[in-house]
Amino acid sequence: MGLTLLIIGIIGWHLGMYGMFKKAGIEPWKALIPFYNTWCIVQVCRLPKIWFWLQLIPIAGQFVTIWITIIFVMHFGRYNTLQHAATIFFPFLYFPVLGFSKTERFVGHEVYLTYKKSSTREWIDAAIFAVVAATLIRTFIFEAYTIPTPSMEKTLLVNDFLFVNKVAYGPRLPKTPLSFPFVHNLMPNSQRPSYLTWLQLPYKRLPGYVNVERNDVVVFNFPLGDTVINLPTFGSAKPYYDVLRTQYDGNRESFMAGEYGDELLVHPMDKTDNYIKRCVAVGGDSVRVINGVLYVNGKMGALPTGSQLIYILSLKSPVDFQSLSENLGIDFRWSQQSNTGELLDTNEDATNALGNSKQLVLFLTKEDAEKLRTVKEVESVIKYDMAQDDLFPNDTIHKWTVDNYGTIYIPKKGTTTSLTPENIALYRRLITVYEGHTLQETNGQFIIDGSPATSYTFKYNYYWMMGDNRHNSQDSRFWGFVPETHIVGKASLIWFSWEHGPRWKRLFKSIK
Repeated sequence: MGLTLLIIGIIGWHLGMYGMFKKAGIEPWKALIPFYNTWCIVQVCRLPKIWFWLQLIPIAGQFVTIWITIIFVMHFGRYNTLQHAATIFFPFLYFPVLGFSKTERFVGHEVYLTYKKSSTREWIDAAIFAVVAATLIRTFIFEAYTIPTPSMEKTLLVNDFLFVNKVAYGPRLPKTPLSFPFVHNLMPNSQRPSYLTWLQLPYKRLPGYVNVERNDVVVFNFPLGDTVINLPTFGSAKPYYDVLRTQYDGNRESFMAGEYGDELLVHPMDKTDNYIKRCVAVGGDSVRVINGVLYVNGKMGALPTGSQLIYILSLKSPVDFQSLSENLGIDFRWSQQSNTGELLDTNEDATNALGNSKQLVLFLTKEDAEKLRTVKEVESVIKYDMAQDDLFPNDTIHKWTVDNYGTIYIPKKGTTTSLTPENIALYRRLITVYEGHTLQETNGQFIIDGSPATSYTFKYNYYWMMGDNRHNSQDSRFWGFVPETHIVGKASLIWFSWEHGPRWKRLFKSIK
């Protein structure tokens, strides 16, 4: 349907221009030649020639072209906001009216010069320009992002406000261009989508100046977010595919008939929730986690300074954690659960809740664990072994845990891998969802797009993302690869941070 509408739009635009050119005294066939038609408009409207060349700038040039056509429409004596809105949003309908209606005529440049904008119109034009400019910046240059969870502690803290650089890896052209300005996927304070899906564009990324590299902090669209249970307590926090697998044994029909069927929402790729993690491996790498330690290509991976794990703290006697925090410079936030299971968010809360406990569960950096071992009231600080095993690829073959995971190969564009019953679970979603093929398994044979296949060549680069808070992060160990199509940008700068007031030391801090 989207292609049909696009074709109708192109035909209507050029047909209308054909009639408009004839009325303006320009040979009408010139309206059918791309770029030459706007050159003719620039000439007849006596615009500076620079405006023709400015429209050749990628992305921004499209808006210059729209402005040129608005000036052309004004030379037909059409000056009000509704007429200009029709020029922007419905030219394939409005231009034929101007070109072929007997009541419409080309009034010329002299009449155009007599037009003076009202103060209201000046404000409207300024507002439209501001929205367009801000949308362009947000879409193609940088976007503000707020850290919602502690998965990147302590590199990034909850309520750190970031600038995400979209130019670094190359800005994506919007797949879903018809969207409410400045809103991602849901309208504010509602569960209603903020976009229209009847126009979908193919994936296209403009050139960037760097590639995604190991240890970059990256913002990306959540890979499993294409289908969500559209309720506040679900969404990406409790993915649809996890609920489908654990509650309905993967039976979609049973799920649709269940209690959540009416609440399912399918997001386009660029409208799934934004996540932020550290890219620990790129296409062509192999990843393994042994006893909580990350290895990339057989070598120990870089450990960010703020990276945290769960430790079991055993005490000989009670400790004043508030004083301990101040003396040792250790932040115990999110380190202990209250009796209700809620995470504590301040040192004071932790002090009140811990009481005379002899054994505590803490999220600590390696350096903070070493500091605690020097405290006389502390008996031991032992790293906790995370045995959670409901992990990607969620099959019966790969029995991995959070702290002992892999080895797993990260697909690279253009490389080929053999397909086997042992590895098909790793690549099934990659083949069918991210790269758009059909995949069937019949009598042990794999059939891709109707043809038998024993191997597969990857179309995109893929990445492996992990949180710096390694024991408190829903990351690639839970949902697998991140394709290049889902990469939004590089987290580059903390421009503001807040917790009961500004965190002044974090302002304008670069992200490493």
